Amino acid sequence: MDAMSRERTLVGAASLDLEPFPRPSREAAMEAVRTLIAWAGDDPRREGVIDTPKRVVDAYAEWFEGYSADPGKELSRIFEDVQGYDDIVMLKDIEVESHCEHHMAPFLGKAFVAYMPTNRVVGISKLARVVEIFSKRLQTQETMTQQIADAICDSLKPAGVAILIDAEHQCMTTRGVHHRHVSTITTQFRGVFKTDPSLRSRFLDFVNAGK
Repeated sequence: MDAMSRERTLVGAASLDLEPFPRPSREAAMEAVRTLIAWAGDDPRREGVIDTPKRVVDAYAEWFEGYSADPGKELSRIFEDVQGYDDIVMLKDIEVESHCEHHMAPFLGKAFVAYMPTNRVVGISKLARVVEIFSKRLQTQETMTQQIADAICDSLKPAGVAILIDAEHQCMTTRGVHHRHVSTITTQFRGVFKTDPSLRSRFLDFVNAGK
């Protein structure tokens, strides 16, 4: 199963036997925001919130633009002239701005992405873009970590991939248990990063360097 097929399975697992849900119009989305404003106890006609539906819909278009992007396409332009390079390629501290699929509350943090190339590499900005694509969807951190690893494995065929995401979830800090500054860490290790403890340790040392 390739990354896109696996992604469709993960995103649509709860509706495998259903037709695709039709995307509402912009006006329908704005009306839904007006309904929520009224449900919260305010008047959607009040001056201070009368333009809020437009702003919310514009914000959603930005926050969830990952649904219209293809991570495989981002990773499709590869370079095979690596001059014999055979060690870790890693990006640190990639900003993660995503939304929990359970409460639609933000979770914010950093991603650390590494791979061990075989005979092909990709522009480093493309790795950050893949993180961005998957983060700009309704997500769980666990699923997003796996999706990033899958996309890199399927496109680059590396000897190994290592992903670590460290994030704080506002569904936990601003509601429910109200515990602030609790960090959630998820990891995925594939190939040589899974089988070779020394490589895994090097990756984690790089993650922690400078902290």
